[in-house]
Amino acid sequence: MSGLITAPQALETVEAFDAGTDDLARKSQELTAGLLRLTPHPFARKQFNPGHVTCTALVLHPSRPAVLFMHHHRLHRWLLPGGHVEPEDATLPSAAAREALEETSVILDPAFASVLAGIDVHGIPPKPDEPFHLHHDLIWCFRAASDVIAVSEEAPSVRWAADTEWDELGLADSIRRSIGRSC
Repeated sequence: MSGLITAPQALETVEAFDAGTDDLARKSQELTAGLLRLTPHPFARKQFNPGHVTCTALVLHPSRPAVLFMHHHRLHRWLLPGGHVEPEDATLPSAAAREALEETSVILDPAFASVLAGIDVHGIPPKPDEPFHLHHDLIWCFRAASDVIAVSEEAPSVRWAADTEWDELGLADSIRRSIGRSC
């Protein structure tokens, strides 16, 4: 459970999100609001039923129309960097920013105000010590301060990709729609 971020604060953020005509984001918003209202530890990574809140960083390239992606070590897919909320995270966007730095070494532009660009509830396959569960993912938009990125243990491949490259990366619709809301 996070010590600094509260469920009521997160609920206010989730309820203020405008999904527009995106039915998938709207349904994810409803599920995440329910999680925040009804579960005792919505940020605890060991709360498997009905899942827990995670934060993802949608990082825009500093000078051209491209987004930062990482190839996930366990899921074997191109994704946005992100992960679990930790007790020391002061805000939900700072959780996403920390994950982006840890996974890709990207430095974010401090002058760019992060915004909630998407909400996506998706399943996570079981591991030996974890059952199948849901991530209630809050997708935060940032801009990078430079184009310097690096691989990590969790992200053995990282890259900037323009929209003309997204099909070859096999990006999920929820990621594409979040990018569309952020740009």
